[in-house]
Amino acid sequence: MYLNCKTFFSLRYGTMPAEMLVRKAAQLGITTLALTNINITSDAWEFVELCRQHLIKPVLGLECRNQSTFRYLLLARNQEGWLQINHFLSEHLSKEIPFPDRAPALPGTWAVYNWGAVAPAQLLPHELLGIKPRDLNKLFRVDTTSIRHQLVIMHPVTFQDNDHYELHRVLRAIDQNILISQLEPHTTGTIHDQFIHPAGMVEHFEQYPHIVANTLRILETCEVEMELHTPRNRKSFLGSVEEDRELLRQLAFQGMEYRYGKDHAEAARRIEKELHIVAQQEFEAYFLITWDIIRYAQERQFFYVGRGSGANSIIAYCLKITDVDPIELNLFFERFLNPYRTSPPDFDIDFSWRDRDAIIRYVFDKYGDAHTALLGTVTTFQTNAIIREMGKVYGLPKKEIDQILENGFNIQLNEDHIQRRIQHFSRLMDQEKSFPNHLSIHAGGILISDAPIHQYCTTYLPPKGFSTAQLDMHQADRTGLYKFDILSQRGLGHIRDAIDIIRKNKQVEIDIHQVKAFMVDDKVKENLKTVNTIGCFYIESPAMRQLLQKLECDNYLTLVAASSIIRPGVAQSGMMKQYIHSYRHPDTVTYLHPVIRELLSDTFGIMVYQEDVIKVAHEYANMELADADSLRRAMAGKYRGSKDFEKIQERFFSNCAQLGRPYEVSVEVWRQIASFANFSFSKAHSASFAVESYQSLYLKTYFPAEFMVAVINNFGGFYNRELYFRELKKTGVHIHPPCINNSDYPTNIKGEDVYVGLIHVEGLEQALAERILEERRQCGPYLHLEDFCDRISPGAEQLELLIRIGCFQFTGQTKKELLWKSSLLVRQQNAAAVHNLSLFKPATVNCELPELAYHQHEDAFDEIDLLGFPLASPFEVLNHDQSAYTPAHAFSQYINQPVTTLGYLVTTKPMRTAKGEPMCFGTFLDREGHFIDTVHFPDSLRQYPFQKGGFYILHGKAIIEYGVITLEISRMKKIGYFEDKKF
Repeated sequence: MYLNCKTFFSLRYGTMPAEMLVRKAAQLGITTLALTNINITSDAWEFVELCRQHLIKPVLGLECRNQSTFRYLLLARNQEGWLQINHFLSEHLSKEIPFPDRAPALPGTWAVYNWGAVAPAQLLPHELLGIKPRDLNKLFRVDTTSIRHQLVIMHPVTFQDNDHYELHRVLRAIDQNILISQLEPHTTGTIHDQFIHPAGMVEHFEQYPHIVANTLRILETCEVEMELHTPRNRKSFLGSVEEDRELLRQLAFQGMEYRYGKDHAEAARRIEKELHIVAQQEFEAYFLITWDIIRYAQERQFFYVGRGSGANSIIAYCLKITDVDPIELNLFFERFLNPYRTSPPDFDIDFSWRDRDAIIRYVFDKYGDAHTALLGTVTTFQTNAIIREMGKVYGLPKKEIDQILENGFNIQLNEDHIQRRIQHFSRLMDQEKSFPNHLSIHAGGILISDAPIHQYCTTYLPPKGFSTAQLDMHQADRTGLYKFDILSQRGLGHIRDAIDIIRKNKQVEIDIHQVKAFMVDDKVKENLKTVNTIGCFYIESPAMRQLLQKLECDNYLTLVAASSIIRPGVAQSGMMKQYIHSYRHPDTVTYLHPVIRELLSDTFGIMVYQEDVIKVAHEYANMELADADSLRRAMAGKYRGSKDFEKIQERFFSNCAQLGRPYEVSVEVWRQIASFANFSFSKAHSASFAVESYQSLYLKTYFPAEFMVAVINNFGGFYNRELYFRELKKTGVHIHPPCINNSDYPTNIKGEDVYVGLIHVEGLEQALAERILEERRQCGPYLHLEDFCDRISPGAEQLELLIRIGCFQFTGQTKKELLWKSSLLVRQQNAAAVHNLSLFKPATVNCELPELAYHQHEDAFDEIDLLGFPLASPFEVLNHDQSAYTPAHAFSQYINQPVTTLGYLVTTKPMRTAKGEPMCFGTFLDREGHFIDTVHFPDSLRQYPFQKGGFYILHGKAIIEYGVITLEISRMKKIGYFEDKKF
């Protein structure tokens, strides 16, 4: 009887998660339940799974609405009906067309209308009329027995109680962006849209038992046939599993010859082992589809990096999916795939952000739109957003909303009922974790299904232009659809563009996949050791630079370790500090057991990687590698507390006892496994990061200017673009302001000259910039300001921007002369627009100008205004006596002593102490371009907070730890460019 139920996935309408909907139904003894969310099917499979767990028969459907106007319900009678409903909804969402007044006769479906929407005599065989309990009076004097097979109970279940009905009204006002007082009744549900006990429902319809019977009959005809958690990805690449198996073997051994040579017994043994496990799971297609994507990328000369646990596979290495050698790093395949795993392996393939869409387009074209979709994700209401939206709904001024967000609610007894209601409803939403707000697109997931994708979900067409599933990763997993990860990354854009720029500017071709050669290159090793790494993927942040200095890192294995221990959980657990100490003082390391020494000597007895957890469980406790990986996953929290976890723990200690391991040692090993598994990182993942770091570092080492231009054109990395221009300046090139004759839209490099791109000019319209460049391509360089104005006819404001930023320096005239002249030219343009155009170009404008004052700072301040920073060093612009400050290179002379220095702020990293108090790490530049790293403890930060960018006088104590010097700030003062005010 409950064929119109909603969850909070009826976005900004429903208020219940699926779990609560099903649990309440089970408590009431309801045995059949239909989910009919509004224009969305996102949590359908969670609902099905929960119903089966509670012995409730699930029915799937849809409530079709045009904005707030109800049209009809659609109920799926079988799997074909569900496919038809998904296809019908997808068509309307993708094309943004309203639903028709009458539901089409979709195979395997019922359509249910509100009473009165369609005359009973006009109903088609698949159509029904729904009666709400509150509308029973409308049946007065109607012969319902004559249409008994077309009438059903349609009682909406939308929220859990009266309190949530009020929350529903708030959500409806948020959705329409109106005050709650402006809500119209037809846009909301009613307070009655809650569960009614089945006995109560029957009592409502006691005069119409045939309607109750027909409702039960209709629900009886509906069935969800699909089993969950059964793999439904594309089953084969070539057309059959046998063909796939043969191709994968062929490609693996061809790749082995490329990677290792013809005769490499260990590689051949590992390939055979992996092929056997892959065949057991029938996952050949997953490898081959990924290989095919890589092959296409190589044909298009797209740079990519395969990373993640896939790097544990030698097959992936031989297929060039990854560039990490699992033999060299002793990586276990079982970390990636083992016989106990039911879902396909997980490859993460990163492409440049410029290339990713072309790769996605290839996948859609190859496997067809009907079988392919981007994975969706759910954007939830965050606490501050909830408060802000509710504040608007209740008519609070922005200032009061900001005060609530900054200082919390200010509610006194019997006062401010508005703030009290906002606080109450925001808590209600917070109680339902992950309250959905709207759908979005997963960062990289793409689904390729064997059956049509609409068999499992609805799709829609976001602005990205690719069909996207109304499923997030967890819902997709329930259906057995497992994602391929096609990701984009700025760091790869740096590398890809740097290779192109080097080819054009230096006529040098680079094979960027020769990573092993980069690792042993002396100059690359020196740059790594001295942390000359700005712009390089994963090794440029202040924290990573400091860690590399502390480790004196100049090799691949140490960099792999650093990529793992830098992660927040490791650092907070104290493991990072212990690792650094052990690395610097290996003679002080005490090992728990000789087996542990043998296994973990490379990492000084510390389980740095997830693979270490597997290795210790396998060798110390004699657990099968597959069991050891299950232990690793269990320790990470997936099964912790379950019976499976208890069995693994019993097996560990039982095996240790059989091997005669000392009980106290086994207890400590288990404790460390339990501690480290939560924080440890995949070694294969760290190795993938390290490979990309080496590729970046090689380019920076041998082609620093071209590399930094590529970094700038990919909109930086960890830092803002100013620092990358500073780094570019260090390479010895001449950096010129934007120029209409030499600049492109991105920044370019021509020999030793760099021209800032027009894209960086704040306020310059992209369409105008593109017109300037196209005209220059078609008709040659601009001769002077008059020629430019004649050919482009820019507006007065845009022309002023171009002059102020220096685009006309080539004319030899000052900016003030050009601005004076431009006002006359713009007036001439406006006059020409009114009158007929002249047959001849107007003569150049000659202005007799008085001698105009000019100061060297004027260009710098125009650049600060229009680029965000001066092209010259900011220290050259600063009008302040800088002679008294200690430079960064001299800090080593003042260890544990007070230091006063002058720093130009680069970045900050807010943190909280163990007590929850705010503190901060800072990074500054000194006059010589060296970094100053600072720490601001709570008392200091409270008294001397940061005030945006610029110059700071820093007073503090120089502290050294493993060769890294930081300033512990006691006080600081921000100063302006004209602090001394001498002119």
